[in-house]
Amino acid sequence: MTDAAAVLAEGALATAAAIREGRTSARAVVETTLARIAAENDRLHAFIAVMADEARAEADMLDAVQARGQSRGPLHGVPVGVKDIIDVAGQKTRAGSVTRDHLPAVTADAWCVTRLRAAGAIVVGKTHTVEYAFGGWGTNPIAGTPVNPHDRATPRNPGGSSSGTGVAVGAGLVPIGFGTDTGGSVRLPASWCGTVGHKTSMGLVSRAGVVPLALHFDTIGPLARTVADAAVMSQVMLGSDPADPSTTGAPGLDLLAGLEAGVAGLTLGVVELDASIAVDPEVAAAIARTHAALEKAGARLVTVRLPETLATYTTDCGELMMVEGAHRHGALARENPLRLSPWAAKRIGGGFDIPATRYFAGVETRSARTAAANALLAEGGIDALVLPTTPIAAQPLTAIDEAGLPGILTRFVNYLEWCGVSVPVGKTAAGLPISYQVVTPRYCDARALRIARAAEKAAGGPLPLPV
Repeated sequence: MTDAAAVLAEGALATAAAIREGRTSARAVVETTLARIAAENDRLHAFIAVMADEARAEADMLDAVQARGQSRGPLHGVPVGVKDIIDVAGQKTRAGSVTRDHLPAVTADAWCVTRLRAAGAIVVGKTHTVEYAFGGWGTNPIAGTPVNPHDRATPRNPGGSSSGTGVAVGAGLVPIGFGTDTGGSVRLPASWCGTVGHKTSMGLVSRAGVVPLALHFDTIGPLARTVADAAVMSQVMLGSDPADPSTTGAPGLDLLAGLEAGVAGLTLGVVELDASIAVDPEVAAAIARTHAALEKAGARLVTVRLPETLATYTTDCGELMMVEGAHRHGALARENPLRLSPWAAKRIGGGFDIPATRYFAGVETRSARTAAANALLAEGGIDALVLPTTPIAAQPLTAIDEAGLPGILTRFVNYLEWCGVSVPVGKTAAGLPISYQVVTPRYCDARALRIARAAEKAAGGPLPLPV
């Protein structure tokens, strides 16, 4: 029998293959996963709830199915962590906040969880999140902040808001996990924790059963060990759901068929960053190496200046998000702000200060800017944009400026309803992950994943798990 820990370290598809071929079992994989969580979670603080009994029962059922020569799907027996703004039957959905502690456990899985279970995945627990998913550094002084797994000596930020999932996958506790991305909340933890993160195009994955922050920007996506793992998880989640009107009319995509097609013949636009954005030299060097590798592999690289500055997209996206956040959760910030952390209360409550006329003007401006950005890419023959996911590596928690803008390189993707994939391409001298971001227009997710896979190969494969 193959050691379950070894196949888990390779990723979700490797784990499913080992189970399918009889080299290990779903129960062995789950026991290994639960043991690793028990050994590491007190330090990493990735999981807020572990569903050990449920996971074991699910694994035994899947092994019985396997014994009859059948399989539930491409993720048969693969453990998955679920961000705690996503409903899992029998569990509370706390959204990182004590303001929801009084709520009962939910009775049904979210759409995306249902889809993954149908493909054979096993939910092993709920992962921590920033309060109401509103924050990019990954900090949560109320429920607790997960710790970046790539530095045992200095506690560093994990990225948010899908902080627990980023840490769980980055540390190898699970090979895949759920995140949500409103302004970078899949890609930021992916970048800082050294995983692949796929921010799906708006409308590809139903948000039914997910606590909303801003439905005009919210998307669901995987964090995973490899690009292929992320592509399979996303593929499983795709589909139209009447409970989420944004999925109406979404195209059927095949995210896997061209994954290994490479970049020959593609034109990649290297985004010209604002002069005010300081990129760490080690990050810049790794990004330049990846540019060169993709060019050598046959891509044409050209510099692209977006119609607006990244700061403009980021600020205006933030204003619209705050108004929606105030609409949905503002009573907490206004009536009992002490139950929220100061920065969560400030971000949510800030929407009350934005007049309706400014909000609706912002909505109209967004539509015009999205059309302009799409036209720029189409007229220039640009297949994808490439840039760093984050301009700096993970920072010590003591150095975090909550007033800063961790999503300065990610939020424009949500604003324009595009797709974004973050893939690790190196490490700093201190061993901290550096990630490359591939951005494509809406519904061009297969192309983004294809380019990210080429970048992953150029980097030598996924980052080794931290020891």
